[in-house]
Amino acid sequence: MVQTVDKPVTGREVITDSGEPMAGLAQFYRALNSRDMALMQRNWDTSDEAVMDNPLGGIKRGWSEIRSVYERLFASPGQYSFEFHDYTLQRYGEIFIAIGRERGRLDLQDGAPLELAIRTTRVFRRLDGVWRQIHHHGSIEDPEMLARYQQAVLRRAA
Repeated sequence: MVQTVDKPVTGREVITDSGEPMAGLAQFYRALNSRDMALMQRNWDTSDEAVMDNPLGGIKRGWSEIRSVYERLFASPGQYSFEFHDYTLQRYGEIFIAIGRERGRLDLQDGAPLELAIRTTRVFRRLDGVWRQIHHHGSIEDPEMLARYQQAVLRRAA
């Protein structure tokens, strides 16, 4: 039986067993929230097989395209933070799937924060004993929220 986890993943978790799926998930949020591109690259499968479909970049295939989306987000001047919550982890041998929701907060130039709600799925596989993200899909249901997020990040990072 798959159980929903309520405790959010922020990237500040102390993970002692790198073989556990939570290690890959926590590493991703640590890289994201600290704008650490080297750590982000270690988290992703950097082959051409990696695919991301998210609100900031559409469908990106291969690490170089995926990296460009994070470069824009990391270059945005405002503070931001994201956490993963209301999720399930499903492990199938050397693959695990994390399905849940992200909460995000992005400080806009006008001083008003943008609160984000994103449906999120991440797929990881073990490569050489390390969990590497191979796929991400994120969707924002609220069209106004999506437009404000894209405008804030894409215009400021251009």
